[in-house]
Amino acid sequence: MGESVKVGITGLPGAGKTYALLKVIEMLEADELTVGGMVTEPIIEGERRVGFFVIDWATKVKKVFAHEDIESKTQVGIYGVDIEILEEVGVQAIRDATTDSGVVIIDEVGKMEVESEPFVDAVKDALEADMPLILTLHKKSRNPLLQDIRRRDDIRILEVTAVNRNLLPYKIVKLLKGEIL
Repeated sequence: MGESVKVGITGLPGAGKTYALLKVIEMLEADELTVGGMVTEPIIEGERRVGFFVIDWATKVKKVFAHEDIESKTQVGIYGVDIEILEEVGVQAIRDATTDSGVVIIDEVGKMEVESEPFVDAVKDALEADMPLILTLHKKSRNPLLQDIRRRDDIRILEVTAVNRNLLPYKIVKLLKGEIL
């Protein structure tokens, strides 16, 4: 494993950021590496996305943190965001991963998640930790945290597209293992 390689996966909504990340996790776990952190998963009803789950990858705890039916002072588009759930599950998963895992994953540093100050702090701490990190990044957000991440010279930002969606996970695993620069 490369010392503390950090990789950001970006792309337009629906491009396959989470798909690419899940494929990377599958490959890392097949190599018997411990992966921890948070993953988001869309909630689909019929043909529509109506919200998102946040999942602690290590414990598999899964809760709704954003939904069109949630009434919250934090609204992002049509979704009400339950910041407490994000912090209880997602932030705790990131914090635990930086001490208990071989690789930290954060899916996603996006518009909803950056509404939480503890989330922002946990991401910053994970970026400073001396361990491999993979995060997915909202492509167009001008949030200060996302701008700081994009400016860092210790993180490789890769864009996922429909064309490279299936190959990108292999490239990321090679980067993490120090096989390509």
